[in-house]
Amino acid sequence: MIIDAHTHLWKSQNGICDNGPVISLKNGRSDFGGEIRQMAPPYMLSGENSPEMLISNMDYACVSGAVITQEVLDGNQDAYLLEAKKKYPDRLRICSLYEEGKDFSVDGFDGIKICACKLKEKDLTKHFEVFKAANDNNKFISVDLADGDLQTASMREIIGQFPDLRIAVGHFGMVTTEGWLEQIKLARNENVFIESGGITWLYNYEFYPYPTAVRSILEAAQICGFEKLMWGSDYPRTMVEITYKMSYDFITKSAEISPDDKLKFLGENAAGFYRFENAREISPIKNML
Repeated sequence: MIIDAHTHLWKSQNGICDNGPVISLKNGRSDFGGEIRQMAPPYMLSGENSPEMLISNMDYACVSGAVITQEVLDGNQDAYLLEAKKKYPDRLRICSLYEEGKDFSVDGFDGIKICACKLKEKDLTKHFEVFKAANDNNKFISVDLADGDLQTASMREIIGQFPDLRIAVGHFGMVTTEGWLEQIKLARNENVFIESGGITWLYNYEFYPYPTAVRSILEAAQICGFEKLMWGSDYPRTMVEITYKMSYDFITKSAEISPDDKLKFLGENAAGFYRFENAREISPIKNML
């Protein structure tokens, strides 16, 4: 069974980047702070990145479940994600978005997303209330940390305060940046895991089948074990270059990763961490090729 630990959905983008507002347009494009970018595949015609489109991709690629994280550049999608989970309760786990200085939600959500790298106050101990709320309400935290070890010390303090809190560190610790292994070391703590959402974006310069990404996954496993690593696609942004299935089949085809470790990385670890109790295996459909 395959579980995707890092995807995105939006009704329409209403977020912000360093250069200004982010607004979804047609044909998968967005106004990205005044510059037109291909934000999603061109077959997303209306600007909406819908759960139906994601589920269709999941069914084709035999992905049983997906975790919907959020991003400040997309804007707050809390209401849209609550509706998506109502439609697909066994297939989706959803995160509310923590926004600095604003109220955040826990009701109806499985976790809370913190774009820590984009916080004005980078010291995570100063955001104690969101971690406490997740811990007290048995939610998980999905967090994208700033590059390298900028936030790992304050993250360790939070882990010490809440040792039972489930924490998933995103983007594989920003694996192509200096000091990324300091983020991987956080997973030596019992309830901290690492997910690989965006790894194909970070290694896009070498492209499929991402041999250096495979070596980095093996290097991380030496630090925290394969039982603490989870696959994520970063759908739909990474799908502007590759298909959804390609975002994981470079793992399945790798001769460097053992069959048991592939099972852990692609689904077993995430099924337990995100509590996909009712997910089922998806059978492949023969295609015309």
